[in-house]
Amino acid sequence: MQPTRRRLLFIGILALGLIWTLISADKIGSTTAGLIPAPQKGFLAPDFTLETLDGNSITLSDLRGRVVLVNFWASWCPPCRAEMPAFQQAFQDYHGQGFEILAVNATAQDNLRDIAAFVEEYNLSFPIALDADGSVNEKYQVRSLPTSYFVDKEGIISEVVIGGPISEALVRARIEELLKE
Repeated sequence: MQPTRRRLLFIGILALGLIWTLISADKIGSTTAGLIPAPQKGFLAPDFTLETLDGNSITLSDLRGRVVLVNFWASWCPPCRAEMPAFQQAFQDYHGQGFEILAVNATAQDNLRDIAAFVEEYNLSFPIALDADGSVNEKYQVRSLPTSYFVDKEGIISEVVIGGPISEALVRARIEELLKE
């Protein structure tokens, strides 16, 4: 890629991030005391059903009995790109032991072609859920990408990580801790 194109691509990604930040900041200022608080450690993870990239549907509560990493991401998000290899490796290493990843794409801010290219580029084998209308991102009050929720076997949030990338060591430590419970 030519240096000029690379620079323009980088500027475009930064501009998208800035727009996301400005939109999110506006929503933060408009909350009221009557709203449900954002899901946090100790809360039951809000249930949802979404269509997946492969055309099926997936429901979070159907994964009860397994440790789940719910990751909110977008293909244009540099920290999301940086943490995906660690997620894929963890999925390969722990899936057979009761671990699942549910990657929720902010599809309202992305497009299917870019999502599919991202999944192919990182050879992702875990479910990619498409939040086409942004309702699940809103339910979880996601204000920054990536945002990750570690959910225990009973569906309780054990940790929330806002921003990223998450290190592979942290991912492994949390998974192993939750699998022991």
